Parts: sequence; structure tokens; C-alpha cells
Amino acid sequence: MQTAIAIPAIPIGEIKSFGPLGEQYEVLRPLRALENGDWWVEIQLVKTGERAEYPLSQVLSDPDGV
Repeated sequence: MQTAIAIPAIPIGEIKSFGPLGEQYEVLRPLRALENGDWWVEIQLVKTGERAEYPLSQVLSDPDGV
């Protein structure tokens, strides 16, 4: 039997930055749950278009992009 996994609220489409002076990125989509309750989400760097996986806990603590 499969168990449904509840996806937490993810700020999809928001522009964030790595700290107050860091590079900006856009939050794209949830990828998978981690055992500790966190999630990997896909982000895309605004300047380069590069995509990466980033923990949701970090996304939520990063400031909004300017």
C-alpha cells in the first residue's frame, strides 16, 4: 500500500537570494522528501539559468530577492 506524502507550502515562482547579498534564484518545484522532514526543491539561478537542488528549509530562511 502506498502512503501519500503531504507536500508543504513551497513559495513556487518567488525570487529569493542566497543571504542578503547573494545571487538570486527562482523557486521552481518540489522534488522529494528527506528523512528529516525537509524537502529538496528545484531552483534556477536568475543570472545563469543553471538549475540545482536546494533544501526547502534554506529557501524559507533566505531573504526575498531584490
